[in-house]
Amino acid sequence: MPQIGRYPDNMTIGQILEMIKEIRKSGEQLDEDLLNQFKLQDLFNKRMSTLSGGTTQKVSATLAFLFNPDVLILDEPTAGLDPLASEILKDKIITEKQKGKLILITSHLLSELDDLITQIIFMQDGVVQFHKTVDDLKSSTGEEKISKAIAKILKNKNNE
Repeated sequence: MPQIGRYPDNMTIGQILEMIKEIRKSGEQLDEDLLNQFKLQDLFNKRMSTLSGGTTQKVSATLAFLFNPDVLILDEPTAGLDPLASEILKDKIITEKQKGKLILITSHLLSELDDLITQIIFMQDGVVQFHKTVDDLKSSTGEEKISKAIAKILKNKNNE
C-alpha cells in the first residue's frame, strides 16, 4: 500500500477494483472487509480524479488487503484518513497480524504504531539506528509509548 496511491484519473473506484481483480485473476476468496467498512460501494461511480486524499487512501487500503496476502507492506497507512477510517484500518491490521500475517509498516507517525507493532527498526538518514522488540524498547527506556522511547534514545545519543 503506497503512501499516495496513483490511479488513472478517468476511471471510477468500481473500475479500478474490477481491473485489479481481472489482472490478479485470483480464484481465492476476496477479503472485502475494508470495502464494506469504508462503504466504498456507495462511491463506485466516482472518478478517481474527484476523490479526496482520504478516499484514495481507502481505495489503496482495500486493494492491499483484498487478495489476502501473507505479507503486507503498508507505507504511512493512515495518512489522510479521518479518525474513524484510521481506526477501522488499524483494527484490520491488528486482525490480520493475529492471523499470523507479516505486516511491515513505514511511518513517521510513531503514536499511530503503539497498538500495531511488535518489533521496530528505526532508521534515520537512511541508516538503521536500532532493531528491537517493542517490549525491549519500552523496557530499556522506561517509557510506555514508542514515540517517547525513541525520543529518549535519540536525546541520549545526541548528548553523547
